[in-house]
Amino acid sequence: MASKIRLHVAQPPQEGQTLRLSPDQAHYLFGVMRKGTGEVVEVFDGRSGGWDAEVVEAGKKKGALRVMAQVRPQRDPPDLWLLFAPIKRARTDFIVEKAAEMGAARICPVQTDFTNSERIRRDRLQAHAVEAAEQCGGTFVPEVAEIEKLVALLDHWPEDRRLMFCDEGLAGAGATLPRDAGPWAVLIGPEGGFSEGERSRLAALPQAHAVSLGPRILRADTAAVAALTLWQTTLGDWA
Repeated sequence: MASKIRLHVAQPPQEGQTLRLSPDQAHYLFGVMRKGTGEVVEVFDGRSGGWDAEVVEAGKKKGALRVMAQVRPQRDPPDLWLLFAPIKRARTDFIVEKAAEMGAARICPVQTDFTNSERIRRDRLQAHAVEAAEQCGGTFVPEVAEIEKLVALLDHWPEDRRLMFCDEGLAGAGATLPRDAGPWAVLIGPEGGFSEGERSRLAALPQAHAVSLGPRILRADTAAVAALTLWQTTLGDWA
């Protein structure tokens, strides 16, 4: 049986409600997926779980759905942020998509001393997070924050949020995390690594815990997946 098509919507679904589709959603649903009136898709707004909705209007650039009933409860991820330095466009997209799939609650691009790419389009990355949630069956869409300088972010770091700092200088040293519940963040460095100033700043942060991601130095996009896997299996909702 084919999996049901899922669409993210802006407003909270309610039984009997009519939802208007955007031109892009209408093109995807009717032009690409060849769906028509009477067929059922799933909609979610990121806060209210998943809902079945019937197609009641289908056009090339417009359409409408009638909300039927809730089919899955809202499931929020752990309070986990992913901090990463943007890299090449396709690989930055990959990091955002995988972070959304793997249960990051917030995605924070950071500018480091050795960041290769200092510009991002937050709206485009947010759209990738939405698409990832649609594909993976999630009911939550993580926020993609505006890019911020790492040192500025650390200067006002929340006292109650621990930081898992993935240090390529510790390759092969093993990874241990304190089993402390509560807010966390994972920090992935740029392709050029962290500067000595950044290392000193992180070492001075009481909430920071340096870890190794194995015996080999990983590419930034691989490191993001490895780090999220390590955290989720140790402290998150995979544990």
